Amino acid sequence: MTTAPWRDPALTAAARVDDLLSRMTLQEKTAQLYGVWVGASADGDGVAPLQSEMTADYEWDELITQGLGQLTRPFGTAPVDPALGAQALARAQRRIADAGRFGIPALAHEECLAGFTTWRATAYPVPLAWGASWDAALVEEMAGAIGRDLRTVGVHQGLAPVLDVVRDPRWGRVEETIGEDPYLVGTIGAAYVRGLESTGVVATLKHFAGYASSAGARNLAPVRAGVREFADITLPPFEFALREGGARSVMAAYTDTDGVPASADPGLLTELLREDWGFTGTVVADYFGVGFLQTQHRIAGTEAGAAHAALEAGLDVELPTVKCYGTPLLDAVRAGEVPEALIDRAARRVLLQKCELGLLDEDWNPEPTERIDLDSTANRVLARRLAEESVVLLDNPDGLLPLAPDTRIAVVGPRAADALAMLGCYSFPSHVLTHHPDVPTGIEIPTVLQALRTELPDAKVTFTEGCGVDDPDTAGFEEAVARTAEADVCVAVLGDRAGLFGRGTSGEGCDVTDLRLPGVQGELLDSLVATGVPVVLVLLTGRPYALGRWQSRLGAVVQAFFPGEEGGPAVAGVLSGRVNPSGRLPVSVPQVPGGQPWTYLQPPLGLAGGASNLDPTPLYAFGHGRSYTEFAWEDFEGSAPRITTDGSHDLAVTVRNTGDRAGAEVVQLYLHDPVASVTRPDVRLVGYQRLELDPGESRRVTFRFHADLSAFTDRKGRRIVEPGDLELRLAASSTDTRHTARLHLTGPVRELGPDRRLRCETEVAQTG
Repeated sequence: MTTAPWRDPALTAAARVDDLLSRMTLQEKTAQLYGVWVGASADGDGVAPLQSEMTADYEWDELITQGLGQLTRPFGTAPVDPALGAQALARAQRRIADAGRFGIPALAHEECLAGFTTWRATAYPVPLAWGASWDAALVEEMAGAIGRDLRTVGVHQGLAPVLDVVRDPRWGRVEETIGEDPYLVGTIGAAYVRGLESTGVVATLKHFAGYASSAGARNLAPVRAGVREFADITLPPFEFALREGGARSVMAAYTDTDGVPASADPGLLTELLREDWGFTGTVVADYFGVGFLQTQHRIAGTEAGAAHAALEAGLDVELPTVKCYGTPLLDAVRAGEVPEALIDRAARRVLLQKCELGLLDEDWNPEPTERIDLDSTANRVLARRLAEESVVLLDNPDGLLPLAPDTRIAVVGPRAADALAMLGCYSFPSHVLTHHPDVPTGIEIPTVLQALRTELPDAKVTFTEGCGVDDPDTAGFEEAVARTAEADVCVAVLGDRAGLFGRGTSGEGCDVTDLRLPGVQGELLDSLVATGVPVVLVLLTGRPYALGRWQSRLGAVVQAFFPGEEGGPAVAGVLSGRVNPSGRLPVSVPQVPGGQPWTYLQPPLGLAGGASNLDPTPLYAFGHGRSYTEFAWEDFEGSAPRITTDGSHDLAVTVRNTGDRAGAEVVQLYLHDPVASVTRPDVRLVGYQRLELDPGESRRVTFRFHADLSAFTDRKGRRIVEPGDLELRLAASSTDTRHTARLHLTGPVRELGPDRRLRCETEVAQTG
């Protein structure tokens, strides 16, 4: 029997797909452009915006006769044993392949923001904790482990990472972001993509683009970002992840920018993404995003109109389930209202990806071939390492930490004894298990209280909750104060409860009006401080909260951003001294709860000044973090009188651990542009290097700065490098400069293209 060309692995993917498309009917091609969400409920609270209103009915057996583009979250919709789920997915794939003329299976996708979002899978720290680690290599290693778990059970595509840059910390999805700086987000995000893609899993960048700039910090609100903010802050992380990570999919954002929804924006999805950046993968809708063009944005009057607008813009796949790209689109094409060429374009992209994944091969086999353990010992070791590196010691003015091994400790607070305090809203227990209260968590999650008792077995530890996370009840204050008064030190464990759409204090749709600690937790902390017993504040949160109210009143402050299933031992390890804290803030911590939004990327008018009585200066700056050891920054070399606008220059410093224990320092490189043709941030990150140093050890780090890193978008929308003076600041945070190099760029203004240099390369040498 002769093999059809589209089945022949000796041919190029393009040739195979061209042959296949020539054989397919309009309905078969269109079927490749949508997913199906088996088991999604249209009743009650969902896990996607307006799920109950947007979920459509379909007849499965009839639908799959034409083929199927995607299977939506076969593991992430309800609790399923991983091994049984893998077998069920394989059976479903066989049914899909057997039902259609061409035997093409669906591409299965899952959420994997902080680990594979399924039952009994490792819950890693959230992306904001990745940013706090400043350790791209470790994030890449974690993403590789996530990808291998996805592949083991038959999943092809992961909906991660989130590359939105924090613009307003009141936004509920801050926990899903990597931080408030595009360079940090870009480098860490690209590392995640490299790790996931290295396993053969398709990484999906989201949310393209501008989602985090929504007005008033409201989820799914309009974006009013200017052209330069969009180009210089919003877009660079996506460029990093595409160029350095090799991401093969992009998810269009829900939001509209200046009146144009991302899902219907050809300037964004085709001209910029494909023509300028050279992207060749698939663009998928955020859940129900195509339908939202009709129901939320109202730029289309019908489902067919919404489908036409999205396809024309360059959105290839409707997720999570068929609605607009089904019968409404077919009818519109047959009526001559939508060109069939748009179907062909999108179907070709989808089938090329399926071909790359081996789904068009005759020897395709969906059955699992490896032992399935989604929370292996190796995974937990990775989760522990990342959690430990992400904990930030904000303050320890009198050396109260580490705690004495035999001290009396009053542990107080609503986050101390709750395992879910470790997890973000896209972890399976927070995301799905809340709808299945009788199902066990499926993974071991030690609490801070449990872990502290393990870390300090000789300490006398008492516990009382004091209050709930966000309820107004203060009845527990009296006992909390009494337990604290009897102790040598109080460890107050406060923070967020992750949830969805108002069911938590952090997470998707859990936006806040200001940055006060939720509920009466602030008042509880006041009561504890008033006892006179030293208080160590431990925060388990998804966003930064204003802490100026307790400035100079606390014995120590420890910040952890939803550190995952191993977060309890990581935090306890910092408190006991087993772990030397090395995290650095990926977001600023404000002084006061109002006066937002504010991030450190401010032009001169965004800084404190005499024209306003409101001082936005943060309490703890971006990049800040303390250690139990000390570091000396020595032998700096860097100033250069002149370099050209296409030139480069090296800066170097030796960092020495002058303390008596091993620790990590993060050397950060910031750019200050004194005079430019448009206003620029006072400082912005352009490079960093994390250094692990034993006592007495030193290493010399060299930053290879290129003039491209000073580029910005001018008044005409061009990305340019301008001649003139620059300052490069080697710093321990955005406000803690250790050494300054002054440069003068000479030559003409240079206009840069999409091949510009994005990264400041570093070199580390052992010196002692």
